Amino acid sequence: MADRSGTVEGVRRANLARVLQFAHFERALSRSRLTALTGLNRSTVADLVAELTSLGLTVERAPDPSRRVGRPSPVVAPDPRVIAIAANPEVDALTMAAVGLDGGIPARRRIDVDHLMSPEEAARLIAEVTDEWRGTTLRDARIVAAGVAVPGLVRAADGLVRIAPHLDWRDAPVRTLVEEATGLPTAVGNDASLGAIAEHLFGAGRGIDDLVYLNGGASGIGGGLIVHGIPVGGTAGYAGEFGQNRPGILSPADRRAADGVLEDEVSRARLLAAVGLSAADEPTLAAAIFASEASDVAAELSRQRRILATALANAVNVLNPAVVVLGGFLATIAESDPAALDESVRAQCMPASAEDLEIRTAVLAEDRLLIGAAEAAFGDLLRDPMAGDAAGGQVRAATAS
Repeated sequence: MADRSGTVEGVRRANLARVLQFAHFERALSRSRLTALTGLNRSTVADLVAELTSLGLTVERAPDPSRRVGRPSPVVAPDPRVIAIAANPEVDALTMAAVGLDGGIPARRRIDVDHLMSPEEAARLIAEVTDEWRGTTLRDARIVAAGVAVPGLVRAADGLVRIAPHLDWRDAPVRTLVEEATGLPTAVGNDASLGAIAEHLFGAGRGIDDLVYLNGGASGIGGGLIVHGIPVGGTAGYAGEFGQNRPGILSPADRRAADGVLEDEVSRARLLAAVGLSAADEPTLAAAIFASEASDVAAELSRQRRILATALANAVNVLNPAVVVLGGFLATIAESDPAALDESVRAQCMPASAEDLEIRTAVLAEDRLLIGAAEAAFGDLLRDPMAGDAAGGQVRAATAS
């Protein structure tokens, strides 16, 4: 593609992208605020918003009647009919959602499985659910792309899953498989890295430029880093594998796996066993833990909290984040005794590194990975809103008819 960045067309496309991004990240904002954020004049902003609306990407609403000071400014928001299909394959289920450009989730599905699904099966299921939604919940939607959050190492260049050990996927061309099955352009990324981006943009890390995110799921523990406001992927996109670190375990009585890594010791499977469940989604597991009065459940939580605290202290000493965000079952461990976790982490940190540290749990809860996958799927559209103009026109025509 020719470089148009210095042309009039290129500048206009860049400004369209800026306006759409602000609308997407803010979810809704006044046209006057858009003018202030972009530094463009009011007539230019009005023209750009009109074009985005004609493309089916934004909508304008009447201003808030309670704001009576000055001239009222229309509110600009992403069109909720612009949708990304998000999927998270795991060892016990495939979870999917339709995520709107406005942040809404009009459809969600969890498909429990009693076997390790292959990459081909995952792609087929994603396509089947997407086709079903096209004819029902999403019949008036514009589905622009798909995003897949995989618990494994994903090569950033081409979406190849090098290894997802718990799923037993090796060198799996997931992006190609999903694109062929759904007909949608597809983005694939590590689940925890995508969760970090979601929490940074819309959740517990919003407005925080330096954060560490750890995600606890059925496949173990992954992580993501935001440094100076930028996601850190490493050379090939594999950064953030905190679950493969070997934390120091102070008491031999706390060790459960000889020469085990963090995810062997701080484990969702061990928590499920403690409360007597063979499988459960995140809310069900959390509810069972908090409802239990059994001493062995409390003891297991305490054991895992001690080991998790050491891993977090190591991360804080190395990276000096402002915030550590915990998602999945790690959030449940933290919420079982936040003060104990905070005290244990600080006791193992250099005092200066922990002075302003906050430990938070994921605000987006069980949707964080799906929102992160959708964010990856929306990437091309947010970079160039005009790239999908033809498809948008077809959808608008179909909707009008």
